[in-house]
Amino acid sequence: MSSGEPLTGDGPPHQAPTALPPGELLDLLSVSAVVLDDSGRIVFWSPQASEVFGYTAQEALGRYAAKLLIQQEHRDLVVKLFSEVMATGTSWAGAFPIRHKDGSVRLVEFRNMRLLDDRGDVYALGIAADQAKLQQVENELALSDHLVSQSPLGIALLDADLRYLLVNPALERINGVPAVDHIGRRPRDILTLLDVDSIESALRRVLITGTPLIDRQLIGRTVADPDNDHAWSVSYYRIDGPGGRVIGVANSVVDVTERHRAAAETERARRRLAVIADASVRVGTTLEVERTAHELAQVAVPELADVAAVDLLDSVLAFRRTGGPVEGTEMFRTLAVASAYPTEAASAAYEVGHTASYGANRLITQCVHTGQPVVVSHTSTDDLLRIAHAPEAAAALVRAGVHSYLAVPLSARNQVLGALDLLRARNPLPFDEDDVVLAGELAARAAVAIDNARWHESVRNSAESLQRSLLPGPPPPLTGLAVASCYQPAQASSEVGGDWYDVIPLAGDRTALVVGDVMGHGIDAAAAMGRLRTATCAYANLDLAPDEVLRHLDTITQGLEPYIATCLYLVYDPHLHQCRIANAGHLPPALICSRSRPKLLELPAGVPLGVGEDLFRTVTFDLNPGDRLLLYTDGLVETRHHSIDERLNTLLKILESEHPPLESTCQWLLNALRDPDEHDDVALLIARAQPITANDG
Repeated sequence: MSSGEPLTGDGPPHQAPTALPPGELLDLLSVSAVVLDDSGRIVFWSPQASEVFGYTAQEALGRYAAKLLIQQEHRDLVVKLFSEVMATGTSWAGAFPIRHKDGSVRLVEFRNMRLLDDRGDVYALGIAADQAKLQQVENELALSDHLVSQSPLGIALLDADLRYLLVNPALERINGVPAVDHIGRRPRDILTLLDVDSIESALRRVLITGTPLIDRQLIGRTVADPDNDHAWSVSYYRIDGPGGRVIGVANSVVDVTERHRAAAETERARRRLAVIADASVRVGTTLEVERTAHELAQVAVPELADVAAVDLLDSVLAFRRTGGPVEGTEMFRTLAVASAYPTEAASAAYEVGHTASYGANRLITQCVHTGQPVVVSHTSTDDLLRIAHAPEAAAALVRAGVHSYLAVPLSARNQVLGALDLLRARNPLPFDEDDVVLAGELAARAAVAIDNARWHESVRNSAESLQRSLLPGPPPPLTGLAVASCYQPAQASSEVGGDWYDVIPLAGDRTALVVGDVMGHGIDAAAAMGRLRTATCAYANLDLAPDEVLRHLDTITQGLEPYIATCLYLVYDPHLHQCRIANAGHLPPALICSRSRPKLLELPAGVPLGVGEDLFRTVTFDLNPGDRLLLYTDGLVETRHHSIDERLNTLLKILESEHPPLESTCQWLLNALRDPDEHDDVALLIARAQPITANDG
């Protein structure tokens, strides 16, 4: 048979090769082919045979294989095996020691079979590979197969079209689909409950770039557990053959659900601690009930709820609540509403300041009656009707997607003040026990601040009422003088102040104007102020000079130890257009003349009342019709951040800038100069001289 004649095996005809790319495993093993004629001579020698046996084709062709390749002691066995193959056509496979050209003996794995050509001639085909290399590959394949099949990691191999080629049992369990049902299908056919577009996009990117994607977090559900979310760490690697051919992409999947849940719980706990820390800073910054309630509602969103409302019992705000168990209808006042985003759920709540009556069956009423949280994990329509103030508001909650509700009592000093109401709509999680604990912690902290604020406001209101009761009412008609006055209590203090003013009509059409400030706060300071005001009125009617009035007041103040006071006392004569004034350590009045710029009167400063030194002097100055005189206490100009000289210059600039009507001047000055956070009250008295008319008599 010539070399061009075809050889066929005894089996079925060989099929035509396809256009698929070749594999590289045979090249890796260096599989060789050797053909012997019926006498045992070598008639075909593949290039790979030279790698296995060491002989070139020229050295091997035409020679007897047994003499060339087999040790002397093995030749009889080889001849016997060769004869059996040639006579019976039985194939033989096994490892056999051969003699390499370099003189070494090596084990070679053989597959021997008989060949028959179209002329009836018989040949022997030997396919051989180095056994050591073959065993290495077999071991590696066995190890790989064991690792893949026994691995707790889900492993898959996909081809370049992203069709599954291999799926191990672990991934079969993760996906909930048998391995055989994966083969030939794409991820989008298997992972129907996940974001498969992003998964396949990532796989294609790895195939194109060859850059692995390591430890990508994937959260979702598979058909293995369609009712619960799981977390996986997935990694994608491109698989290249020895020749650089891209085989496909490998996918490894590790179920990290427990780790993810633990991390989520840790993060959730961290956020809860952050909310509590935030509340400790933001809630209770002022002693104002409404402000404190607003701060509480703002802290609760969005971490704890989508919508938060603070409702206080109206009886508590009015100090009508006596404590103890209560039943029946309750009147609530809405103090704050906050939402994480614009939603009908917030608009369905009552406006801030609105008062509403809720029956005993309402959830918020149950909360304040029992003093215990009320939680509805999954709200029904009936639940929403017991939450909202009206059916139309309940319908708005339904449209907003409200699905969970929590109310916790605001309790302080063994008294329930109201409730913190929380709603979830966009947040998909229902309220749970951890949320109840967090809401209770926020409510407990805020309740103390709200309770302090309501007591503060009560005391403050009483203090302001007392202070105003000690001040004079509207003055009677005065001759040649128009007067406006104002008192403003300190916004940041609940204690009674000692500032006062007075307008006292005197004989001869004269008028005494007084402004003073008892240093300190409290009921005692207010009482001292009241005694000084009464004494001033008495001494004014004795027609004493201003400095003499101050001397008598100084004697009285010494008996009011430990209090001292500053005071300005002046008497205006409309017929002479003159003022006589004495100062006891008070800030100088401001004179506003139409013909000159405003100025501070230069007066002997004197010493405060109660010091006991006779340093008072009476000074006379003109106050012509149209001129105005401003008397004030230090709360108008003193601040913690500016010097008194700087503030007095600011006062003069303001007085120069505008000339509002007399009756609005006091409020105008307060708006321009007063810092609402200052801890001092203010008394203002402004007088304008005017011509005497016939009606003044």
